[in-house]
Amino acid sequence: MKNLIPRTLTGILFVALIVAAICLHPFLFAGVFGVATALLIREFYALTKFEGSAWQRLTGIIGGAYLFISACLYAGGYVGREAFLPYIVIMLIYVASGLYIRTSNPVAQWCKTFFAHFYCAGSLSLLCFIHYTMSPEYVPALMVFIFIWINDTSAFLIGSWKGKRRLFPRISPLKSWEGFVGGFVVTVAAAMVLSYFFRELTWYYWLLFAAITVVSGTFGDLIESLIKRTYGAKDSGNILPGHGGMLDRLDSVIFASPFVYVFFEIIATRN
Repeated sequence: MKNLIPRTLTGILFVALIVAAICLHPFLFAGVFGVATALLIREFYALTKFEGSAWQRLTGIIGGAYLFISACLYAGGYVGREAFLPYIVIMLIYVASGLYIRTSNPVAQWCKTFFAHFYCAGSLSLLCFIHYTMSPEYVPALMVFIFIWINDTSAFLIGSWKGKRRLFPRISPLKSWEGFVGGFVVTVAAAMVLSYFFRELTWYYWLLFAAITVVSGTFGDLIESLIKRTYGAKDSGNILPGHGGMLDRLDSVIFASPFVYVFFEIIATRN
């Protein structure tokens, strides 16, 4: 009960900030998710015990945030491709700095940084293209979050009630097949309801949209659990009281965004 109030307040504020960032103004979207990207990489460094220098750590965090913001502004038509040039320079300098900064394994630090950029900044950046290049009438970027929230909540409730068969016991012993199937069904049903109100997508595309988000989002959650289990961590951080870290809250969105982007690109080529 002591943890319930801060957890609830944090959840409400988090949802409100996400909805405001997506719906109110493009620069708010870039700013909020740019800061989120920086926090994601910072948590990833802490989680994987990054051994590089403070300068390398800062460069990696700034570089990742810059990649997301550049992608966001490019997708929105505010800048051209040249906006990505500073990112390339930043990362080349980062790699070269490994010659001068002594660590036990500089190659491992490079790998951690580039994986963090691919996993956190790169994947999340595709949310920008979903947001800007698809019809704003049904706000598909927001729907990615809504489907994941519906799935997480219903999977938890149904899994707590009827869960017996473990979905992936080696990595996440609390997840069950009953919870996964229940969350999937509830989310797809919600998509069917939404199809009656937002007709820019046909009903079967709405169902596919929800199904792709749920399945890829579940894999995203399991992948983050594997990273945490590998390094013996319970949460990725503690920036969100009662919820853990930013990576704990956005792991599903990070992995779902590329799949949703490909899905909408395929739809666009058929219309």
